[in-house]
Amino acid sequence: MHKFTSLVGKPGSLLLAILLIVSCAEKEKQAPPPPEIPVVEVMQADIPIYNKFVGQVYGYSDIPIRARVTGFLESIHFQEGLRVNKGQLLYIIDPEPLRAQVATQESHLAEAKTALAKSKSDLDRIKPLAEINAVSQSDLDAAQAEYDAAVAYVEAQQSSLHFANINLGYCWMKSPINGIIGKTHARVGEFVGQNPNPVILNTVSTVDTVRVEFYIAEADYIRLARNYTYLEKLDTIKAADRQPLSLILADGSTFKYKGYTSFINREVDAQTGSLLVQAIFPNPEKLLKPGQYAKVVVQMRNAKDALYIPQRCMIEMQGQYSVFVVNDENKVESRQIVAGERVNDYVIVKEGLQKGEKVVIDALQKVGTGLVVNPQVTVFESKSTQQD
Repeated sequence: MHKFTSLVGKPGSLLLAILLIVSCAEKEKQAPPPPEIPVVEVMQADIPIYNKFVGQVYGYSDIPIRARVTGFLESIHFQEGLRVNKGQLLYIIDPEPLRAQVATQESHLAEAKTALAKSKSDLDRIKPLAEINAVSQSDLDAAQAEYDAAVAYVEAQQSSLHFANINLGYCWMKSPINGIIGKTHARVGEFVGQNPNPVILNTVSTVDTVRVEFYIAEADYIRLARNYTYLEKLDTIKAADRQPLSLILADGSTFKYKGYTSFINREVDAQTGSLLVQAIFPNPEKLLKPGQYAKVVVQMRNAKDALYIPQRCMIEMQGQYSVFVVNDENKVESRQIVAGERVNDYVIVKEGLQKGEKVVIDALQKVGTGLVVNPQVTVFESKSTQQD
C-alpha cells in the first residue's frame, strides 16, 4: 500500500510505469517468428563414378578402294554416299595398255612353247643315237640342257602372262565388302594410281556396328585395371559380361545403345602418357558416321555408402568448401567440408557431414552463423542427365 500510495502521489511516475509496461507488451507481441529456410537432408547411397573421354567414330571396317595399276579412269559405277554390295563394280581404269601387255606375254609364251617343242624334238632324236654311240655324250648333255632350259622358259612366260592378267583384272575395281561408300577422290578422265594423282579413290565402311577409339590417362587406366580385372583378358570375357559404356553425342544427347571395350593397346604413349582404348557400339539406325566425335562415358568405380548433397548447397572460397547446417536447436552454423567427385547436380562429401543432417539450400544469402530458423525440408530433384 505504501508503494502504491507513493506512486499515486506522483502522477508523472505512474504514467511512466504504465508506458513501460505497454511498450514491453507490444515488443513481445511484435517479435517476428524465425524465418522459413529450405533445407535438404544429407543422403547416403552407392554412387557410380563416371569419367568422360573424347573419342572418334570409325566404321567397324573401313576399307580403302586403292588403284593398284596406273591409268586413266574410264568410268564410275556407283552413287556416292549410298550402300554398295560385296563384288559390286565401282571403277574401271582404261584396260587397253594392260591388254597390250597381256597380248605381248601371250606372244612370248607362244615363242617359248615353240622353242620347247624344237628342243624336245632334238632331244628325242639324239637319245637313240647316243644309245648306239652314234653321237657323243656331250651332244646328248647339250640337248638335255637345252630342253630343260626351254621348259623353264615356258614356265617363266606362263608366270609373266598370269601376272599380266592379274594386273589387267585390277582395271575393274570392285567393292570388297557390303557397306556405305563415300565421296570419290577421282573423276572420269583423271590419271590415277600414281602420286601425286589419287591412289586411294574411295572408302567403303561397314557401319551397322562402329568402333569408337579414345585415349585415357595412365592414372585412369590404373584405376580401371584395379576395379575391372578382366581388362587384361578381354579375349576370354563375353561382351555381355563387360562393363557397359555409354556415348554422349555432339548435341548432348545420349546414344540409345550401349557399347563395350574390345581392345586396349599394349603400351602407353610415352609422349602423351595416354593409352588407346577401342569400344564397339551397335549402330542399327546408322546414326553414327565415321569421323564423328563423341564422349565415351566410362564407370571408373562405385562409391560405397557415399554421402552426398546438391552442389547448390556449397559455398566455395579460395578452394575451400563450406555449407550452412541447421542443428537440433534450429540454429544455423557454418561448417567446412571436403568435397569429392561431382555426379550430375550432386557432390560427394568426404568429410564434414553426417547422414540426415539438414543443409541449407537456395537461401545461402539469407542465413548466417547463430541465426535461428524454421527449417523446411525439401526434396531436391536433379535435372541433369550427363551420366545416364
